[in-house]
Order: sequence, then C-alpha cells, then structure tokens
Amino acid sequence: MRNILPLLALLCLLTLTACSQMPGECRQAIIGVSDGWDSSHVTLTLVEKNAAGKWQRVLGPVPGRLGRNGSVWGLGAHSNPGGATTKREGDGRSPAGIYELGGLWVTNPTPVEHDPAIPYVQVGPNDLWISDPRLPHLYNRHVRLNHPATTPWELHEQMRQTDYPHSIKLLVHHNTPQSVGKPRVGAGSSIFFHIWRRDGEAPTAGCTSMSEENLRAFIARLRADLNPVYVLLPRSEYARRRKSWNLP
Repeated sequence: MRNILPLLALLCLLTLTACSQMPGECRQAIIGVSDGWDSSHVTLTLVEKNAAGKWQRVLGPVPGRLGRNGSVWGLGAHSNPGGATTKREGDGRSPAGIYELGGLWVTNPTPVEHDPAIPYVQVGPNDLWISDPRLPHLYNRHVRLNHPATTPWELHEQMRQTDYPHSIKLLVHHNTPQSVGKPRVGAGSSIFFHIWRRDGEAPTAGCTSMSEENLRAFIARLRADLNPVYVLLPRSEYARRRKSWNLP
C-alpha cells in the first residue's frame, strides 16, 4: 500500500494539471460560444475578474462569425482530447480552445483606441504573414521585408492592404511561436479577430469577426497586464469543460 500511495498522489497531480486549462495569471477573457462544431455563428462576451477574484461580464454578449465550416480543436494554451481532429490550413474552421491574445495589426485610417502596452503594428506593403508550408522556419510568422512586396510569392503572402474587414486585426495565438514554440506546419496560420463582412452575413475563412463598433470596444477594454485570452468552444463543450478547465 505504501508503494501505491506516491503513485496515486502523482496521478492526482497530473490530473489537476491537465484539468486546469485557464492560465492562472489570466484576469480577462473573450468568451466565444457557438451552437455546435459546424456553426459559423458565435456569441462573444468580454469578462474580467473583479477585486474578489470573481468573473464578471463587462462587454457583450454580441454576435460574431467564425469560419465557414464552423470550428475545430486548435493549438493553444489548452490540451486537446485524445484523437481529436485539429485545425488544418484551408479547412475553413476557426480553432477552438484557449488562446492568448497578441498585438494589433492595423491599416484602418481611424486610430484604434488600445492599451499602449499591447503591441501595435501599422501594416504596410512590406508586411507578410507566412502560410507557405514550404518554409517551416517562417510558417505562421510575421515577416517585414526591406522593400514592398513585388514578386508573386511575396504578394501572395502579403498582409492585406485594402481589404476593409482586415483593416483592424487582433492576433489570436493559435499555433504561433508564443503558443506552441515551433508552429506546426499545415496546422493553420494567420488567425485573428477582425471586422465582419456584409454586416455579419458572411462567415470567415477561420478567423473570428464582429462589427467594427464591437471590435473597437473590445480592443479598447483589453489590458496587457490582465493577460487576456480567447476561449472559443461549442456550447456543449463549454458546459462539459467549464468546471475542470476553470472557465468563467
């Protein structure tokens, strides 16, 4: 019996570690809940921990859109279920799970109110975001050329310059160096929050979109020192994992 007790203690510790998915330092989160894996519609709410450590809603709920084919497990701060189907480049699905939020990438002519501690990139013709699987060392990374993009390959990888829905982008750390160390080639790239198309009538290719008014309001509220994350799950999965993942 004495030999079994340390093993049981280790198993309990491992179980607790696997279940505690929300980063302990996180005090702010965008919660996205869809009706199911194949739904491209999502309800978005911004929550924060109050002085007592309790989660409270500060913005939303507001409507948003996901990938045209819905959502699928992605690579972030959470652990995926064993054998789960995961995000692939070009699958038209938004990555589900828990993700740290990164910087802002902007071409919009109207300044975006934001916490100065959140990185802000004014996107120009020199800026690329690499989705080419032939370049694993650059996959899902931002690259700034020392010249405007001109070759067919550079133009293909260039961040969008004149597409208004992409004029305000908030990075979601899915399969990025920050979230996984070495991005998995082909597991999906360039995942952002951005402005929706046709007043929400159109889905995305894998990002999460909402109205410009709501996107600006969410961004203005985010604070880097609160370590914000994005939690995206179908309603049934959220209910199933709420307690074990310490979700709001």
